[in-house]
Amino acid sequence: MTVSENPVNTLPERCESCDGVTQHVVTVQLITEGDSADNSPYSREPYRIAECQRCGETQTLRMNDA
Repeated sequence: MTVSENPVNTLPERCESCDGVTQHVVTVQLITEGDSADNSPYSREPYRIAECQRCGETQTLRMNDA
C-alpha cells in the first residue's frame, strides 16, 4: 500500500505571510454568527478555513460571500 505524505485535505495555495505557494490544510466549518440563543440554529454559515503548514497563518472565507 502506498502512503501519501499529504493528507487528503491538504492543498497547495498561495500564502501571503510566506509570500509563496505552500501546503494548506483546508476544512469547512459551520460557524454560528448570531448572538441570540433563540436564533442560533438558523444563523450557522459555512466557512472555508485554510491553515498554512509552513507558518500557521489561517485564512477564513465565508462561503456564501465567495
